[in-house]
Amino acid sequence: MPDSAPCRLVVLVSGTGTLLQALIDACADPTYGAEVVAVGADRDSIAGLQRAKNADIATFVHPLQRGADRVQWDRELTALVAAFRPDLVVSAGFMKLLGPHFLSAFSGRVINTHPALLPSFPGMHGPRDALAYGVKISGATVFLVDEGVDSGAILSQAAVPVAEDDTVETLHERIKGVERELLVSTTRQLANCSWHVIDRKVHWE
Repeated sequence: MPDSAPCRLVVLVSGTGTLLQALIDACADPTYGAEVVAVGADRDSIAGLQRAKNADIATFVHPLQRGADRVQWDRELTALVAAFRPDLVVSAGFMKLLGPHFLSAFSGRVINTHPALLPSFPGMHGPRDALAYGVKISGATVFLVDEGVDSGAILSQAAVPVAEDDTVETLHERIKGVERELLVSTTRQLANCSWHVIDRKVHWE
């Protein structure tokens, strides 16, 4: 989405915010082409929110209470994010599924990362499942979010070799480093290029 103004990013987090920090650091370079305009979370008092506050970035918290109306929560989250007029919404370790209303409002503009080479090993335990399956290569994926679980069109991927002595923790830690780099480079590309999706394939212009 090339434009003279920086691409506006709203980043959603649930935890420590290391992916968010990678984006904040990248956006400090005026040639990067994007800026984080707001950070939202589903939990208060998390490190990710503090990282945003340290960088003077607007924040909001929208928890999903036990037994709450999930559809209403999704509509409220949509309104909160829309108020910041994002060009892209980045799910950066956000541990809630985004609902149909949200995805309709920001269609084709929501991206996420996953610590495995999709479509293999989707879900919450990508590194664990990859290691248990015995793969020799794992990695990280950045993809467009759809209504499935880690099932959207793939934007970019990077491989991480699996060592003989890897544990879930050591493998996941190496993937995290690659995941941060991949998110930063892919977001730069999205901010500075045009693209379209045909039959799940992303075509860059």
